[in-house]
Amino acid sequence: MPIAKITGQGLAAIALSVALLWGCLITEQVMLNHSYVRRAQVMRELRQLQLLNRTQPASTPAPAPSHRLDTTVG
Repeated sequence: MPIAKITGQGLAAIALSVALLWGCLITEQVMLNHSYVRRAQVMRELRQLQLLNRTQPASTPAPAPSHRLDTTVG
């Protein structure tokens, strides 16, 4: 003797709810995987930009003069 009986409408509602839940879980995993791929791509691009924008000296610095120059005012 069953306590409650599930109607066809109730069974359909349960099936729809389960399908929506699985859809949400699958969509979440796809979005996470896409975000990981995009984050790796951005990090590679950032590294490339840092390498391209690294400042290089125009020439080697001139050596300091060996004798001292004294200036007088007056």
